[in-house]
Amino acid sequence: MSHDKDATMPIRAITLTVSHLVALVVGIALGIYLLPILSQPAPAPESTLEGLRTQAEYQGEFRRDLEDSDLLHWGEGTLYLSDRGITLEGELAPGPAYRLYLSPSFIETEEAFLENRHTMVDVGGISVFRNFMLTLPEGVALDQYTTAIVWCESFDQFISAAQYRPGS
Repeated sequence: MSHDKDATMPIRAITLTVSHLVALVVGIALGIYLLPILSQPAPAPESTLEGLRTQAEYQGEFRRDLEDSDLLHWGEGTLYLSDRGITLEGELAPGPAYRLYLSPSFIETEEAFLENRHTMVDVGGISVFRNFMLTLPEGVALDQYTTAIVWCESFDQFISAAQYRPGS
């Protein structure tokens, strides 16, 4: 009888070790996903967003059906751009370390982003995933670019892109 008990001890230890490792990995993944949501600041007031929307010189659409967008990496809604700033009326999939870039050409893959990054301008970090607002950096001319791209710096991941004017 004690022989059978001794034989099951290694199996039980392996099962416990594997189950604890799975729980740890799931916990870390949930933390990476939920932390940006839980720590995001309050969105800009609707009156401020409305002011930027009515003064927009350009607008583009974030869509979920872009080549490198997927279930966890997407954006949807209308992007409004003016010399005062850029605002999104819509939503982005939550994630860490998002940044908005302006590109002179339309980009919809990670590979194309990395190949063309040197031609882009970094507008700033995005910490709100619904209806965000960013100030346009000094000296950036919107008419020098065609597309706004949301990129995750932490994981080098393409999120979405919105072409706001035709390419040249």
